Amino acid sequence: MKIQNYVTLILVCFACFQISCAQDSAEPVYDVSAHYNKQEVDIPMRDGVTLHTTIYSPKDTSKKYPMIMQRTPYSSRPYGEGQFKSKIGPNEYMMKDGYIVVYQDVRGRWMSEGDYDNMRAYIPNKKKGQVDEASDTYDTIDWLVKNVDNNNGNVGTWGISYPGFYATYSLLDSHPALKAVSPQACIGDFFFDDFHHNGAYLLSYWRATAVFGYQTEPTTESWYDFPQLDTQDQYQFFLDNGPLSNLDEYYKEDNEFWTQLKEHPNYDEFWKSRGIIQHLKDIKPAVMTVGGLFDAEDLYGPYETYKNIEAKSDNFNIMVFGPWSHGDWARNKERQAIGNVYFGDNISDYYQKDLETPFFEHFLKNDGKGDVNLSEARIYDSGTKEWKSYDSWPPENATKKTMYLGSSQKLNSLPEATQETKFISDVNKPVPYSEDIKMVFTPRKYMTDDQRFAARRPDVLVFETPVMTEDMTLAGDILAKLQVATTGTAADWVVKVIDVYPADAKDTEETQDHLKMSNYHMMVRSEVLRGRFRNSFEQPEPFVPNQKTPVTIKLQDVHHTIKKGHKLQIQVQSTWFPYIDLNPQTYVDNIFEAKASDFKTQTHSVFGDSAIEFSILN
Repeated sequence: MKIQNYVTLILVCFACFQISCAQDSAEPVYDVSAHYNKQEVDIPMRDGVTLHTTIYSPKDTSKKYPMIMQRTPYSSRPYGEGQFKSKIGPNEYMMKDGYIVVYQDVRGRWMSEGDYDNMRAYIPNKKKGQVDEASDTYDTIDWLVKNVDNNNGNVGTWGISYPGFYATYSLLDSHPALKAVSPQACIGDFFFDDFHHNGAYLLSYWRATAVFGYQTEPTTESWYDFPQLDTQDQYQFFLDNGPLSNLDEYYKEDNEFWTQLKEHPNYDEFWKSRGIIQHLKDIKPAVMTVGGLFDAEDLYGPYETYKNIEAKSDNFNIMVFGPWSHGDWARNKERQAIGNVYFGDNISDYYQKDLETPFFEHFLKNDGKGDVNLSEARIYDSGTKEWKSYDSWPPENATKKTMYLGSSQKLNSLPEATQETKFISDVNKPVPYSEDIKMVFTPRKYMTDDQRFAARRPDVLVFETPVMTEDMTLAGDILAKLQVATTGTAADWVVKVIDVYPADAKDTEETQDHLKMSNYHMMVRSEVLRGRFRNSFEQPEPFVPNQKTPVTIKLQDVHHTIKKGHKLQIQVQSTWFPYIDLNPQTYVDNIFEAKASDFKTQTHSVFGDSAIEFSILN
């Protein structure tokens, strides 16, 4: 079915930019058309291509306003005279305060001219005629400050997900007028965000390939179709489908992105050139990077964006991470929950009012003068359910603590090198990533899902502490240093960090009907590594059957207190279906070309000198 309604697309697919949902309040809806004028212009770039741009300007022309801009591949709709967005800008507080708000269709998308290039590579030291998203942003800002009435000469950019990537891009070769940038849930590198995690292909995103793969002429209507699968059982569909090559039935050669995925299974120059993290140095504008602690789509990007700018620049650079899934901070709902886990009330409203609005106001309206009460790192503790502030991230008083995957399902303080725990990884019965039976584009709620269903499978290894006698706060990244073996030549390795609730934990209104929060196994963090990339993402290599082999997996940062009365648990498994595709467990050069005969059930081993290294807050 062709999706014509773009708002529906965003909500159904993955809400990759600021979500336009109504506030859960009795307040009347703010009428944008009553307070803003709208104009649509086609701004020429240095190579002659024009980019369609929509400008909302306050009707009150008695003063000058800063400009705040979002560049997007997802449309600057609605198009046409008299057609207004229901909300504009990053949040309603800023919309009411008065900004000139700009939306632009990026090159090759919707009403803009040119060819679309998914995650277009940055070109340092551009020669005449060369363009990228940095030059397009520069040319746009230059036109805006010279041609838009009543602007004060200061410009900011923001965006969530892919628009967050374009916000990050604005930092490169930045225009002098660009003073404040907020990349939010920003893609950093497509081999580690969204469609891959450490080289493992995220099969759950496969249907979204339709959005990114096709070229189009300027248009106001969507030009792609989502595959019709005639089932709501995602697990069974992909299991029945078999090897990835069978999905060619749905995407032909005209889908450029599907072709690129298949032709570049390793971290080659194609993917490297599209990463933006490595270019984040000597940044001048102020930056506030925003992310969700439970963002299934873009967790790598925000952390690496903040950390790289912090290490390589001398600008104002802060980070905000809350108990959100993808883009939750742009929604206004009273109760903030991810799946079954409730975190608190009005958390997004606090962020919008007390963090996001002051950031842009300080640098765009006050020219960065005076003090601004914003912490270096403002991050939510998802265990104690409270905001914390730090002068650095990770916090200076965090120390490393190592635990080992021991015998009798225990997390030990000392290694047991001779201990070996085996499990059979059956390619016909992979471990599901969720109990839920549904067809989703992006599996958001699974990020805090109850993991009891997995812990009770024989192909998922469980290791846990005794009941905690005092709180233990995990603050920073987690490193899993596994020692493993397999009877095959290929395997994926998945590590999950679990907070096991006590028996007296109470249900909330978010608790699913078939669950109880008593003994709930909350997933705090998880990650996969495609084993072929254990030594190099560029040069994959097979396992030697039955040979003990080190495999190290970096799990993204957490800020979570395992409270007194809870237990810390680690789960290790080799399939996670169909969040990631099924590994044949037989080494093949390109998994997109694997045949059904390559898929073999194998026995895997995890040894007792496997270590999990935590950053613990003292």
